[in-house]
Amino acid sequence: MARKSRKLSQAALAERLKCHQSFVARIESGQRRIDGPELVIIARALDVPAEHFFDAVIKAVPLGERI
Repeated sequence: MARKSRKLSQAALAERLKCHQSFVARIESGQRRIDGPELVIIARALDVPAEHFFDAVIKAVPLGERI
């Protein structure tokens, strides 16, 4: 996980995002999905390219998964 590899707490990331720590917790637990612009903002806060997250998403979605 990008946040943990940078040794950031949820509170520290939330501070960078100017949001509440519970927002970060809900994203990480899967209780809240994020949209494209939010992904870019989070990636910038973590100093990683947004594309970094797509590798994990591609691996997590089973082949043949339907909407």
